[in-house]
Amino acid sequence: MMENDEVAKVLDETADMLEVAGENFFRVRAYRNAAQAIRDQAVQVAGLSKEQIDEIPGIGADLAGKITTIVKTGGLPLHHELASKFPPQLLELRDIPGLGPKRLKLLIDHLQIRDRDDLEKAVKSEAIRKIRGFGPKIEDRIRESLLRRETGQGKRMLYAEATRIAAQIEAHLRKCTAIREFELAGSFRRRRETIGDLDAVAAAADCAAVMKHFTAFPGITQVIGSGETKTSVVLKGGLQVDLRVVPAKSFGAALTYFTGSKSHNVHLRRIAQARGLLLNEYGLFRGAAVVAGRTEEEIYRALGLSWMPPELREDRGEIEAAASGKLPKLIERKNLRGDLHTHSLYTDGHASIEDMARQARQSGLEYVAITDHSRRLAMAHGLDPERLREQRREIERIRKKLSGISLLQGIEVDILDDGRLDLPADALSKLDWVVASVHYKLEQNPADMTRRLIKAIRNPNVDVIGHPSGRLLEHREPSKFDLAEILRVAREEGCALEINSQPQRSDLTDTACMAAKQAGVKLVISSDAHSTRDFALLDYGVNQARRGWIEKDDVLNTRPLKNLRPRR
Repeated sequence: MMENDEVAKVLDETADMLEVAGENFFRVRAYRNAAQAIRDQAVQVAGLSKEQIDEIPGIGADLAGKITTIVKTGGLPLHHELASKFPPQLLELRDIPGLGPKRLKLLIDHLQIRDRDDLEKAVKSEAIRKIRGFGPKIEDRIRESLLRRETGQGKRMLYAEATRIAAQIEAHLRKCTAIREFELAGSFRRRRETIGDLDAVAAAADCAAVMKHFTAFPGITQVIGSGETKTSVVLKGGLQVDLRVVPAKSFGAALTYFTGSKSHNVHLRRIAQARGLLLNEYGLFRGAAVVAGRTEEEIYRALGLSWMPPELREDRGEIEAAASGKLPKLIERKNLRGDLHTHSLYTDGHASIEDMARQARQSGLEYVAITDHSRRLAMAHGLDPERLREQRREIERIRKKLSGISLLQGIEVDILDDGRLDLPADALSKLDWVVASVHYKLEQNPADMTRRLIKAIRNPNVDVIGHPSGRLLEHREPSKFDLAEILRVAREEGCALEINSQPQRSDLTDTACMAAKQAGVKLVISSDAHSTRDFALLDYGVNQARRGWIEKDDVLNTRPLKNLRPRR
């Protein structure tokens, strides 16, 4: 049975190819909206009737029929027809940062680009920069991306995408009766925003039984190598999974070793050597005698350290903190009381304000801010002052009928290229919460972008800067600005910075979170939810915060609503 992500992928690819073909904007958007609506469903659409699919907001009768066809046949005639016109080598270029369907169409029209070789020639001859809508900066980004791919860099998967695969692998392996203990390790356990492969560690006496069970996983397309203690496979989609099996007495040592990071492990081995010990994946030894190995806790304790959460293990001072008893008490999802960046049907969201508020309550939150886009974002049908007043009336109506959740009216207001905001002060001052974000001209030079953000931060109506760098992982590089100066002004003004939980954003970065904490700047962890299902994304924002050493008191939306806004 096709999963929702697989159905949505067909719709997204159809939308991309329609856009490359120059089709009507509204037809392209219909397929994109349908793809998002499918991803937002808590149930698998493969189990729904055509009539039930038709009832999903954002999907009409025509698209419901097409989705039914996808579910029944695994494909769509229109998708096949379009794919026959565009070689796979061409469509693969869509994922290159700086490109996308619109720009790819321009390359086809102006330079007859058909594959990677054509693109490389165009970059080398500097022909791309001459096309309106590109320029030298975008050409340079495309060149850098091509180089990264050529050297094998950048081929990573979003952590959020890997969680589904990891859960399937774990569920499969836990059915193996020979396994006594099991944990996922590597960058996945450290909750990095992207992962290159998936590492797993199991404790068992019968290694052969474990390997036989592992290689029976239905998603495997290739077994790279299989031995007594290690098996490596490639799954459908290209993700490599490495399984190590060790005796139970070595499980803690192996888990520590394969969790990493490499620099963290090197530091641990130096400490062990200074104590006359040897540390490897099988244990901590003094000569031939085993000092520790059964659990991670006993490994760290034998080295004079407190156990530390995997998210911290990047050799950024966590070992010194563990030695001195100064490890942070990291924030947890249960600490979040509210979500202060969400969208509704008023702009580009996929649920009504009331449904968003109900789901926020269901998710254990005490308050939620509806922060639809401002008018500058025309494609999202952004709000002007008149529509804000209309929305205010609806929010007041919902407040009267809905208990157990405090509903705030906010806005995600665009920061214009000179730092002014997209809405007048009298409109913003009436709102409960204001997120200010950059959505265009993200490639401004660092000095101009710094001035742009600082002007927004100094605006007394702004509560938080949304997704500050504007990056999209594996697709768009972050904007460049003077982070130290941004943090200095934010601290001075009492303006918070956002940790955006959308997996492709994960913005602020973990290191920027650390810098904000050190500078005394408060953070806000937001879902940027566009559907009721997106409140679950808060987990990813919490992951990012934990990697940045963030504690409960560093985050504004861990506070009760009455204590939320120190600035106003």
